[in-house]
Amino acid sequence: MSSASSTPAAVVLPPTWRQFYALTKPRVIQLIVFCALIGMVLAVPGVPTWAELRLAALASLGIWLVAGAAAAFNCVVEQQIDAKMKRTAWRPTAKGQLTNAKTLSFSAVLCGAGSAVLYFWVNPLTMWLTFATFVGYAVVYTVILKPLTPQNIVIGGASGAMPPVLGWAAMTGVVSPEALILFLIIFLWTPPHFWALALYRVEDYRKSGLPMLPVTHGSEFTRLQIFLYTLVLFAACLMPFIMRMSGWFYLVAAVALSIGFCGYAFVLWRHYSDAFARKTFRFSLIHLSLLFAALLIDHYL
Repeated sequence: MSSASSTPAAVVLPPTWRQFYALTKPRVIQLIVFCALIGMVLAVPGVPTWAELRLAALASLGIWLVAGAAAAFNCVVEQQIDAKMKRTAWRPTAKGQLTNAKTLSFSAVLCGAGSAVLYFWVNPLTMWLTFATFVGYAVVYTVILKPLTPQNIVIGGASGAMPPVLGWAAMTGVVSPEALILFLIIFLWTPPHFWALALYRVEDYRKSGLPMLPVTHGSEFTRLQIFLYTLVLFAACLMPFIMRMSGWFYLVAAVALSIGFCGYAFVLWRHYSDAFARKTFRFSLIHLSLLFAALLIDHYL
């Protein structure tokens, strides 16, 4: 056997910049920035000016940097848990490719840079709200709630629901009731979204020791909770129309998407399979993305 063929493939590491980039959880960050952008757009009546576009770009950059810092910090805290789960075992921290010191330094640099952008070029309120979101996710949720209670997703979902509020504050300097409605929609969307994932990843969560709802209360109870949450979410999705934030285009889209999500949740509850849990999880992503896209389109109609 040649020396080349005996060399383990694992020694071929990706470039360092890719390892650091992976720590920021790019797909999650894209959704966060997208939701923040929706808050920015809805906060500005009519077509934004060049000054408003510049402000939105700077706010998006700052939010992206701080969110990436929170994701990197999360990778340090959960590296032992990540190593036990197929979904996360590839992360550089879980594989030992990046040290804790390097990852924490990277997180601190991103957080500092993002906070500076928001404070000096956007407004202090947005900076403090974004930093509070960092603490809420990286410390309160990751360190305290996630390992202690099966309601971790419900309570910790407040941090994940903040992006539209951050976007609204960036453009207006205030947090209005309209921004809180957007917050409520994401807050109620989060549990059925993550519990659908936890259902077909239940063995991973059981091995990791995390008290996710399917582990502590079983599949049937979790599926019922998913269905009930989609019903409450349905009502929350109607609030932008009721509060005159949006018009009929959004209402039609919201009703159609919410009926779809409730339908998926009902079938998941009554006729479970791992394959359908995956479909429900994927549809939840489609639901939120298209719902906010409908808000954006409706805003300019």
